[in-house]
Amino acid sequence: MSEKDVDVDTSVAAGVELVLRSTRVVTPEGTRAASVAVSGGKIVAVGAFDAAVPDGARLEDFGDDVLLPGLVDTHVHVNDPGRTEWEGFWTATRAAAAGGITTLVDMPLNSLPPTTTVDNLRTKQDVARSKAHIDVGFWGGALPDNVADLKPLHDVGVFGFKCFLSPSGVEEFPELDHDQLAASMAEIAGFGGLLIVHAEDPHELDAAPHTSGPKYADYLATRPRVSEDTAIEKLIAVAKRIGARVHILHLSSSDAIPLIAAARREGVRLTVETCPHYLTLTAEEVPDGASEFKCCPPIREAGNQDLLWDALADGTIDCVVTDHSPSTADLKTDDFATAWGGISGLQLSLPAVWTEARKRGHSLDDVVRWMSTRTAELVGLGQKGAIEAGRDADFAVLAPDETFTVDPAELHHRNRVTAYAGKTLSGVVKSTWLRGERILHGGEFTEPAGRLLERNN
Repeated sequence: MSEKDVDVDTSVAAGVELVLRSTRVVTPEGTRAASVAVSGGKIVAVGAFDAAVPDGARLEDFGDDVLLPGLVDTHVHVNDPGRTEWEGFWTATRAAAAGGITTLVDMPLNSLPPTTTVDNLRTKQDVARSKAHIDVGFWGGALPDNVADLKPLHDVGVFGFKCFLSPSGVEEFPELDHDQLAASMAEIAGFGGLLIVHAEDPHELDAAPHTSGPKYADYLATRPRVSEDTAIEKLIAVAKRIGARVHILHLSSSDAIPLIAAARREGVRLTVETCPHYLTLTAEEVPDGASEFKCCPPIREAGNQDLLWDALADGTIDCVVTDHSPSTADLKTDDFATAWGGISGLQLSLPAVWTEARKRGHSLDDVVRWMSTRTAELVGLGQKGAIEAGRDADFAVLAPDETFTVDPAELHHRNRVTAYAGKTLSGVVKSTWLRGERILHGGEFTEPAGRLLERNN
């Protein structure tokens, strides 16, 4: 028994209701055989595999299936209310649970109203409360005209504030220019908040070719790497001057990695995410007219993808999130210029990343760090993101060597469009647990049991 082990039957037996056992439990100290004791929805001990089960406690033995901490996805567009034909809390949280995700943080767009005032946040919370199968938190939005709303939103518990540096695609959520970015950033830094940024430079986008049609290469040319690189360079300069904490959303350009690494060496408070589609899909494989692959910034070439993996491995990129951004199927036309840009990936993010990660020599410990531990740290959810005493008893049970072929009809998000259709992926989620209760097993869901989360609670 290691010094981290606790003998469940002697130290914490009183009140233990449930013991989860596996030969492979992913803990902060590594993957090992263990028993995990749960009481009151919390992990109370991580003990030896053969620790005695306390009287009255139920044992769930998963054999060689892997027990992971539930994933924490901090970049999800639920679109509810207002565009519920695109998605909704009921369908999005079911899809998340089916993918081993037990916590998500909802983006302030593309819902109507956007989450840019306290009243708008309350509207969204009222809609989500009875529909959430997993725990749900909320980002606020930073717009040109809502600087005065940022502190009130922070005070009622949003996890930070999203802004765009180029057009968002919806008119109710306009982008910030340089001066507006500085004003919002200074306000947010003043109360210790976090600004998360869609970083594409509008001037570089304007200067790029303006083409339409079904060819992916033509679309890719409209959103060149330099648009991300320039925006990130400008963002770093403002963050450095103000001393703000900033986070770069959905990095797709590997050319920006040296800028990011240099900024961190200089002490800029900067974190970075990328997404499963940038790590597992390549521009070379996108068929003509297949706008289910369209997103902004775009999926780039295989060589670019290799460098993203390198940056993830060395810690320059902190975490992996879905940027689940669904729409109705009719908006996914065969013209890349007019099709809605967004990839629906909640249910498939874990197997997609795991399939590619294992090919590149990474372990499930790495995947958990990128998709659970570091995402929880990003938003300050200290009760999530790891299997250790004191954390919420949120788990996913994964058969890592089992494979499946993606059938859109078996997906749970509202509009079953997917860039992964027909792909064979490794890693089958067998069950998902929220605060010690199994919310998904054998494809069957319980009634919604998710809670609405606020920063620091």
